[in-house]
Amino acid sequence: MKRVYIGGYGPGIVTVGGGLTRLASPSFLAAHPTLPVLYAAGELERGWLTALEAGETLAPLDERPSEGSLPCHVAVDPTGSVLAAANYGDGVAVIYRLDARGAFDGEPIVLRHQGCGPNAERQEGPHAHQAVFHDGILHVSDLGTDEIRRYRYDGTTLESIKLQPGTGPRHFAFSGSRLYVAGELAATVTLIEDGRHTVVPASPEQGTNFPSHLQLDGDFVYVANRGPDTITVLRADDLSYVAEVPAGGEWPRHFAIDGTTMYVAGQHSDTVTAFELKDGVPEPTGEVYEAESPGCVLIM
Repeated sequence: MKRVYIGGYGPGIVTVGGGLTRLASPSFLAAHPTLPVLYAAGELERGWLTALEAGETLAPLDERPSEGSLPCHVAVDPTGSVLAAANYGDGVAVIYRLDARGAFDGEPIVLRHQGCGPNAERQEGPHAHQAVFHDGILHVSDLGTDEIRRYRYDGTTLESIKLQPGTGPRHFAFSGSRLYVAGELAATVTLIEDGRHTVVPASPEQGTNFPSHLQLDGDFVYVANRGPDTITVLRADDLSYVAEVPAGGEWPRHFAIDGTTMYVAGQHSDTVTAFELKDGVPEPTGEVYEAESPGCVLIM
């Protein structure tokens, strides 16, 4: 039976239908692909990465430093052998090997970065925001330097993917050779394919916007918009507009999709709202869960 876990900036991880596992600012969660192990990024000034065994309750398994400031994202590669985390505060990304139990194994590989962007207030230096494994390569979005950084699992640096100056790439997703990127600073969605960039507004009909999470599901791209507090639906093939609907809460920081159900975390309303996807468009189900300052929803 699947469970819904909610992380964020409150006192710990909320299990929907269960209890609270106390943990300091578990702002992002990730699941091991084959083991009942959950990972949390503790977004403290000098952060921690925590592994927990997921059974009837969450039990501590292991913990290591994130090697940087303000870890905001954590991910596990499809083989379950490697974990990576992104530290927003100083742009550091880190790679850890995982053992057969899903615990951390050996010393970390610390990936430091330099650079800046045209937005003096937000791009004064590197700000790693998401770690994504694709085709055996670790990709790290850097809001501060307008690029998707690329690394081999041994830490070897590869050529990065550049975005338009001032984009502020936050969350992104792949579909084969296509790359979709939410630009937090430019309020855009970018599709990169064969070197061509297609750029559209993340919220076509709204004003000031700071897009947060982007996710692909079937033929659609979904984007959470902070400011207008909406979810935008775009067609994956050409980023054409399908719909934009209220997110069900304030400041939608993240969402997760399980089949035809979408859960949206409203950070400033202390709610997680459930939607049913009908022909790709989210419609509210009436289910709303309370969680203090939610920042991430994980279904496993």
